[in-house]
Order: sequence, then C-alpha cells, then structure tokens
Amino acid sequence: MATHLTEGKKAPAFKGKDQNGNLVSLADHTGKKIVLYFYPQDDTPTCTVQACNLRDNFSLLKKEGFVVLGVSPDEEKKHKKFEAKYDLPFTLIADTDHQIIDKYGVWGEKQLYGKAYLGLHRTTFLIDEKGIIRKIFLKPKSKQHTEEILHAWSEIEP
Repeated sequence: MATHLTEGKKAPAFKGKDQNGNLVSLADHTGKKIVLYFYPQDDTPTCTVQACNLRDNFSLLKKEGFVVLGVSPDEEKKHKKFEAKYDLPFTLIADTDHQIIDKYGVWGEKQLYGKAYLGLHRTTFLIDEKGIIRKIFLKPKSKQHTEEILHAWSEIEP
C-alpha cells in the first residue's frame, strides 16, 4: 500500500503529543527541513535499527538543517522509554488515535507469514522549509536511512 500523498504537494498539518507530553505541530517547524518518519512500534528490531541510524547520524542531519520527527501509534510513556533506552535525540510523537497516521495515509493492510493484518507502513516524508513534500520513502532502508535521506535531498537541492 502506498500513501495517497504525492511529492510536490503540501504536507498535511498535524498536532500531537511528544514523549515529554509537549504538543508538537508541523507549523512549529516552518522554515526548517523536516524528516517525518512513521514507524510501526517502539523497541522492535527494525524500528530500533532505523531510530539508531538516525541517532548515530543526528549531528549530520542537524548540520544539514533537518529536524527529525518520529511518529508511531505508541503512547507517550512507551516513547519516553524508547528514547531513554537508546538515547534518541529527536522528537517522537504519540499518535494513538491515528490522527496523523491517517492524514499521511500510512496505515493499511500488511502481510506477515502469509497472514493479512492492519498496521503501519514504515514511510518517511522529507518536507521542505515551505511545508512541501519533496520526497517520500515508501520502504526506507532502516540501516542506511540517513544516507538515503541525504542522498535524496542532494538530488532535490543540488
């Protein structure tokens, strides 16, 4: 399943609570480049690899002017534990009611061991300073995600 959103369109506005209980919105980051990454669940193998890749390269992303926002259906407390366990330096938004997930079209049917179920499709959106979606990664490479992001951005903004 792919999101209904397309590159070149305005990113949907959103608000949600982060791992510290603070309200975070897309508008808070106007004028900044945003890595908005959706992941299924805190502290699971692939999600941890992806988060740690972004953590390990966070200074590079920051140097390039990116803000990193992670979104999953987990609650704030679970995000807080995930952040503490892996020393994550970025915002994790709790979207337990799927408000943001639905706006970005990243929830749908998935397959695991031949069984169909509903879940979050790991997806990353690169949003420019004006709030325009510049790149959508439908299947981000968790181990090389930062490299993927920086390479894609260099193609967009030479």
